[in-house]
Amino acid sequence: MSAHLCALDRAPKIGFGRYIISATTPFEKHDLAGLRADSPQVVRHRVAKFDALYESLGWRMFLRIDRVYLNRKARAELGWRPQYDFARVLGQIEVGEAIGSELARQIGIKGYHSEVFAEGPYPVE
Repeated sequence: MSAHLCALDRAPKIGFGRYIISATTPFEKHDLAGLRADSPQVVRHRVAKFDALYESLGWRMFLRIDRVYLNRKARAELGWRPQYDFARVLGQIEVGEAIGSELARQIGIKGYHSEVFAEGPYPVE
């Protein structure tokens, strides 16, 4: 919601624009090839504590991440500063907090697929 408020505030000055509103990625351009080949290694390099936390929960990182969304334009043009990212969510899990923002918890998960998958709202394989 904060991005929308920033857009409303800035619209009279900058007009219409299209923006990616998502968490700021910890990855850099030179990480992209590694994310496709061995994403756990790249994630481990960028967010070191993920490995131990995932292991303690019995989770595993995707072997391959095939896209990264950049919110740079929204941050630059709208003055938006996202409050949540992968590291913050890991921190929430670490201390036993519910993950994400209050708004995200109120809205819940909205699937993008017409079928239901055993592993959750998205296909894992």
